[in-house]
Amino acid sequence: MKRILFIDRDGTLLEEPESEQVDYLEQLAFKPGVIHNLAFIRQHLDFMFVMVTNQDGLGTLVYPQEHFDTVQSKMLEIFASEGVTFDAIHVDKTFASENAPTRKPGTGMLKEYLDGTYDLAHSYVIGDRINDVKLAKNLGCKAILLGGDVDLFDGGQHRKDELSTSTEMGVTAEDCFIADNWDKICEYLFAGERHAVVHRVSKETDVFVEIDLDGHG
Repeated sequence: MKRILFIDRDGTLLEEPESEQVDYLEQLAFKPGVIHNLAFIRQHLDFMFVMVTNQDGLGTLVYPQEHFDTVQSKMLEIFASEGVTFDAIHVDKTFASENAPTRKPGTGMLKEYLDGTYDLAHSYVIGDRINDVKLAKNLGCKAILLGGDVDLFDGGQHRKDELSTSTEMGVTAEDCFIADNWDKICEYLFAGERHAVVHRVSKETDVFVEIDLDGHG
């Protein structure tokens, strides 16, 4: 079964400006280490890469589609030049006030991954907001929180304490791994490789080995 990294865009792949949307190429800036770490993960692990992003009001006068497309195309071009490609990209264009089921942490635009053919228990959502952790819970995945939600945490100083004691966020520190940077994310994914499948077929043999160190017995 295929495993997936569901990856947020702004604040996770790209630096997020104060306006919370990357409108122009001049604003295009990658998170430190994201390119070479994703390239390394792509080369050495078997995850699919699926980008999942909320883009409030995309296609309206305040956020024209062409602005997004210009930045998105350049971002994907740069990633591809380093061997990083995305198997799928899902963009929700609604506003938070609409409460659309397609908007993270809802799973409305990710239904194709819920048909039982994907290994969601060993997949991850990577993002910078609590909504990304909630999405992971809704999908049945694990979560990696990059830096912490700036709307909820004061400079990232007490993320774990606040996450573990909050009664309003709907998630706790047990629901995610908090990483300060992409180097830590990459290390965690490799160190956390506690499930592996090897299948080798030759003219004389057909060998299948599956190890799950998180199992029982």
